[in-house]
Amino acid sequence: MLRPLLAAAVVVCLTGGSAQAARCGGDFDSFVASMAQEAQAAGVSTGVTNAALGGVTQDAAVLAFDRRQRYTFKKSFEQYVSTRVGPGRINGGRAMLQRHAALLSRIEQQFGVPRHILVAIWGLESDFGKGDTGKLPVVRTLATLAHDCRRTDLFQGELLAALKIVQRGDLPLRDLIGAYAGEIGQTQFLPSSYIKYGVDFDGDGHVDLRHSVPDVLASTANLLHTNGFKMGQPYDEGTPNFEAMREWNRAVVYRKTIGYFADRLAGQ
Repeated sequence: MLRPLLAAAVVVCLTGGSAQAARCGGDFDSFVASMAQEAQAAGVSTGVTNAALGGVTQDAAVLAFDRRQRYTFKKSFEQYVSTRVGPGRINGGRAMLQRHAALLSRIEQQFGVPRHILVAIWGLESDFGKGDTGKLPVVRTLATLAHDCRRTDLFQGELLAALKIVQRGDLPLRDLIGAYAGEIGQTQFLPSSYIKYGVDFDGDGHVDLRHSVPDVLASTANLLHTNGFKMGQPYDEGTPNFEAMREWNRAVVYRKTIGYFADRLAGQ
């Protein structure tokens, strides 16, 4: 599945200047050492880089999965939506709308993104936090993908962003667990999205997209709001809101599925 910003190849900037990119390919340990130096230049402490990158190894399964990603959205909308939005998931989404009604009202008021869109995304990405959000160490995953020369600039940026998440105390290293492209949490943010759009909506001083439902839903709303999503406007294909969702996922089929699911949750 394509994730937020994954196909856009947006690299997060952690410092005001530009660091020399580490050279992809070649000896993996030398590459990791270069990334550690780059992270420290970007303000990540030696303690964090040593803990995160010390002894890290490549993951062949991650590379194999990355090679298969291009075929994810070859299905038609009708074929795809039939596998993702069924009665069980719709009923689950309606239950979440009731359970979190007060929270969703606050998020709508602050960010101007309708609750049905947020719950649809939440359901598609992780079955409302109950499904598979990944079991892989994010640093190892991203170091593997960054070392590979196919999209090294993208994943070098994501690796630096992941280290920044640990540096600022949002998640401890042991809890920095994600999916096959380093996506984290209940709505599967890439680390750069985590840094750019993450919101501490429960007020505990940390942006926790793995365990905090308020943080998860508010951060998802913040991403859409920042990219121009407007409350009360249509979100079907060809509209500005549909384009705003492109920052979430570039695939037209996936964005249409979000809209379809949201409509079902709203009883349409």
